[in-house]
Amino acid sequence: MNIQRSSPGGIAHTSGEFCMSGYQVKYQDISVGDMDFHIRSLLDLQQFHDPELVAERLGISPETWPLFGQVWPSSQVLAQAMLTMDLDGKRVLELGAGLALASLVVHRRGGDITASDYHPLSPEFLDENLRLNDLGPLKYLSADWGVLNDDLGLFDLIIGSDLIYEYGQPAVLAAFIDRHSADQVDVFIVDPNRPNRASFCREMAELEYEGSRTRADCILGNGEAFKGSLLHFQRDDGQFNQ
Repeated sequence: MNIQRSSPGGIAHTSGEFCMSGYQVKYQDISVGDMDFHIRSLLDLQQFHDPELVAERLGISPETWPLFGQVWPSSQVLAQAMLTMDLDGKRVLELGAGLALASLVVHRRGGDITASDYHPLSPEFLDENLRLNDLGPLKYLSADWGVLNDDLGLFDLIIGSDLIYEYGQPAVLAAFIDRHSADQVDVFIVDPNRPNRASFCREMAELEYEGSRTRADCILGNGEAFKGSLLHFQRDDGQFNQ
């Protein structure tokens, strides 16, 4: 693992590579099945840099600012699930993508993927990780779940990991998913057994999605144990229009 350090507003230099930043980053190798990725992420959860108050205006606190820049266990489980997911002819959206590991898997498999997040640095890290892994451009859109965004469109497959960790998120997230679901849609969410999971499932049921939960307990590639669930929701509005 290589660690790159920089002082606020300074130039960081590691192995001949320069970047302008006010935070520290690291490089790690992540294996997803037979796919290997070289990922730039934040060094730790102590990082914070918002000199122009962009994140603050978006409602991102100093405590939550570094969350986007970690390779979380749930994201690795979601990425693993994408190895065998049917992508043929489907428009795919990853919600709260962060470092977008699952999107990278879908992209490498040739899927039509759009990564989305709310953090102002998420697209910058995505571009760098695409470059590090010799991958072409990947569609990215900033997405505030509480704001209408006609540019985002509709999707046949919507995925995400560890999305419902804050109170109030279940209803907002369910409504956002519903606004951007195609007539026939599958939704897969990896959840590390957060307390809000039951509330989210109820919200999806009220929107007439059929749901199921599968235990996703596993040992990750780094030997870390993961305990959680794979939530699967389906809806087919087309069957009522025949």
